[in-house]
Amino acid sequence: MTSSVLTVLRPGLVDYLEAWEEQKRLHEAVASGTQPDTILLLEHPSVFTAGKRTEPADRPFDGTPVVDVDRGGKITWHGPGQLVGYPILRLATPVDVVAYVRRTEQMLIDVCAEFGVVAERVDGRSGAWVRATDGGLDRKIAQIGIRVSRGVTLHGFALNCDCDLSNFDRFIPCGIRDADVTSLSAEVGRPIPLSEVMPVVERHLTTLI
Repeated sequence: MTSSVLTVLRPGLVDYLEAWEEQKRLHEAVASGTQPDTILLLEHPSVFTAGKRTEPADRPFDGTPVVDVDRGGKITWHGPGQLVGYPILRLATPVDVVAYVRRTEQMLIDVCAEFGVVAERVDGRSGAWVRATDGGLDRKIAQIGIRVSRGVTLHGFALNCDCDLSNFDRFIPCGIRDADVTSLSAEVGRPIPLSEVMPVVERHLTTLI
C-alpha cells in the first residue's frame, strides 16, 4: 500500500537481523528526505530481542540466545503468528515520544476492538492489555518498543495474533512478573491468522501520524 502519507511494505517472513538492517536503511532514507514515511509489516522466525532496560534475570531460563537491540523497553519474543510493525516515521517537532507511544497504543486498541477484544492501556506499562477477570492477571496482547533518532522512529509494535503463547513462558516478558500474555486467537476462541489481521492494521496505521 502506498499513499501520499505512508508507504506500507509487507515482506512476509523475515529474519530479525535482516529486518533490522532494512529498518536502518529505511531510517537513513526517511531521515535524509529521500523516502516517504514507511512502515514494515511482517513476521519473524522465533527470536528473543532485548531492549536497553533488560536485566539478566529477565532473559530466557534455558540459555536461548538473545539479540540485544537499541530500542527502549526490555526483553520480548517475536515469532510465527505474531504481526510485527516497524514504522519509520518522521515525528513532528518538537518531538514528543510519549505522544507517539500513546498513538501506537490507540492504534492497537482499535485493531483489537475490530475482533471483539477489549484492550486498553495500563498506567505505567506500555502496550495494549486485556484487563484481568475472575481474579486472574492482566494479559498483554501487544508490545511496543521504540527508538527515535534524528526525529525519525525505529522499531515499533508486535501484536499477538495466533502465536504459540508457551514461548512467553521461557522468560520474563517485558520484565513484568505480575502479568500474563494473550493473543487475539486466545481471547476470541478461534484461530485469527496474520492474513486476517494485516488489512485491519493497515486501515488503522494513519493513527500513528
